[in-house]
Amino acid sequence: MKKTHFILVVLFFSIQVFAQTNPDPHRFDKEIEAFRTWDSKNAIPDEHVLFVGSSSIRMWKSAEMFPDLPIVNRGFGGAHISDMLFFQEDILIKYGAPACIVMYCGGNDIAGGKSADQVLMDFVAWWSIVQKNFPTTPLIYIAIKPCPDRWSLWEKENKVNMAIEEMSTSDALLYYADIATPMLETGQPPDEELFISDLLHLSDKGYEMWTNVVRSLLDDILALN
Repeated sequence: MKKTHFILVVLFFSIQVFAQTNPDPHRFDKEIEAFRTWDSKNAIPDEHVLFVGSSSIRMWKSAEMFPDLPIVNRGFGGAHISDMLFFQEDILIKYGAPACIVMYCGGNDIAGGKSADQVLMDFVAWWSIVQKNFPTTPLIYIAIKPCPDRWSLWEKENKVNMAIEEMSTSDALLYYADIATPMLETGQPPDEELFISDLLHLSDKGYEMWTNVVRSLLDDILALN
């Protein structure tokens, strides 16, 4: 995205959005401390791919699904993008420039009562932090997933998806992973086989679908490096 366009987007949403109160990020202190403990005992691989976001990232067996790539997974369940912003040092900045960032977050924000505009504003803030610290690092944003448990929220969730997809068309480093289309091809709401019993989190079959979409983008991105 051109700098002037980026600034206009930030100003627009700063003016338009009356923010819903963010949940207390300290509810994740134990999870973040576990990351710090792991990092104190292990070296971060060079040219790693950083997975960040909420429980759909945390529960993804990312190292197994991408066995040829050095994966660092820093997902924590229930996260909002505002939590990612609060813990940016612990889940992003401390690791140095990743080869690529894979992000999934936003669904909990909508379920928590935030507007699509506020979620988009928070995403723009996150992307700004990535660009400031790692100006050549690409980011794959995984679309908020349609699911039976939150089907009534899909219109709002998809508003976020469409806005970020539009952003990606004018920013060479921002990629949109459209996992929604193949999921919706199984039904509306999607087939329950893509989910575990809570009809919110993905089953192995659901993750296989996601992996195929993200793998294709990662192959293209890493081939450019």
